[in-house]
Amino acid sequence: MDLPVLPEGCISNILSFTSPIDVCRSSLVSKIFKSAAVSDAVWGKFLLPYDQEIISRSVSPFPVVFSSKKDLYLHLCDHPILIDGGNKSFALEKWSGRKCYMVAARELVIVWGDTPQFSEVAELHFVCWLEIHGKMDTRMLSVKTTYAAYLVFKFREGINGRHFPPLEVSVRFVRGGGGGWHTVYMDPDYQEQVGQIRISTSLIRRFPELTNCVERKRQFLRDRGDGWMEMEMGEFFNDRGDDGDVEMSLMEVDDYKWKSGLIIQGIELRQKEG
Repeated sequence: MDLPVLPEGCISNILSFTSPIDVCRSSLVSKIFKSAAVSDAVWGKFLLPYDQEIISRSVSPFPVVFSSKKDLYLHLCDHPILIDGGNKSFALEKWSGRKCYMVAARELVIVWGDTPQFSEVAELHFVCWLEIHGKMDTRMLSVKTTYAAYLVFKFREGINGRHFPPLEVSVRFVRGGGGGWHTVYMDPDYQEQVGQIRISTSLIRRFPELTNCVERKRQFLRDRGDGWMEMEMGEFFNDRGDDGDVEMSLMEVDDYKWKSGLIIQGIELRQKEG
């Protein structure tokens, strides 16, 4: 049967099983497809019931009335909303509809927690040991999705990544483990290399899995274009959303010198690119 002669409702139902980007492309096929592609039946499928529950936890001013569910969807793509007392922000990835979260600095566990100054961000003042941990319940994330976690940060004027030593980062499920440690550098000029990571004795006592750890020293720094930098910490696959918490960790492994000037916005979890 020729699809254009199907009732608009049938076409909308078919489109609801695709993706936002496919729906936008299909709107170019014909007038009836264009009409079906903007229906609430389609965009309501991308705005699943638990998205509405998340919206209800918003602490920021949020428009109650939208002309269509497509408008609501696009609003959530372009305007992240603060939830859970302002400790997280929630948004949708425009072309896939996958959920994105930012775990704010105040929600993270930062060793030397009495040293950072908090407002909406955390600025570290004269610390000799940098260690950060954050958690996210996988039930809040999109299923069947590979996520990456990014530390979002910048430096106070006059400070740069060369002031900071190599850092060990890891993203793994709290229950069941998985996900190894690897080394990153906050200096964007550092060239990739392979070598033995020197692990301190005290760190090995806390994390035995680091013993004899040999990893590629990788660089994942990127300018976000909003005045902040991001550094990839690792990735994981959220299969059914029933794996409990996923933990994101960052810590020093050597060279415990006093340092300052690092400003942390939070850790962002979003669909892995590529």
